Amino acid sequence: MKMRSIFLVISLLALSATSQARDDKLLMPISAAMTSAAAQEQLNPDIKFYFGKDSAKYTSKIGTYTANRKTNAFNKSDEVACQWVFLSALLALQDRAVQQGGNAVVDIHSDYKKNPMFSAENYECHAGAIMAGVALRGTVVKQ
Repeated sequence: MKMRSIFLVISLLALSATSQARDDKLLMPISAAMTSAAAQEQLNPDIKFYFGKDSAKYTSKIGTYTANRKTNAFNKSDEVACQWVFLSALLALQDRAVQQGGNAVVDIHSDYKKNPMFSAENYECHAGAIMAGVALRGTVVKQ
């Protein structure tokens, strides 16, 4: 009985170590996340989002902010976890825009571990067995 318990503990530790080690860098489509039901319900239509470099014209620049979010990815597909955490980061930028009196966020780009990646089509998500993370950086403006 004692040997069986020791074997079970060692097996669980080994499984835990391998499951926590996964940190896949994924490039996920922005359009799929933006057209999801959750995005349609939660994003304020009065705040516009523009992805990529030099993405939109504006009349005044308010400030540049980063939203670094993590979410529970346990028992979720990478796609679902990444869309969820992407939306969470966008909501944080949206809240900042409202708070600062802006009506748009421009030049939104991935900034995971402070490594900028500009794209109008994809965002960077890091997915593991337990957590998924997205970091977005954007500039709040008035258009």
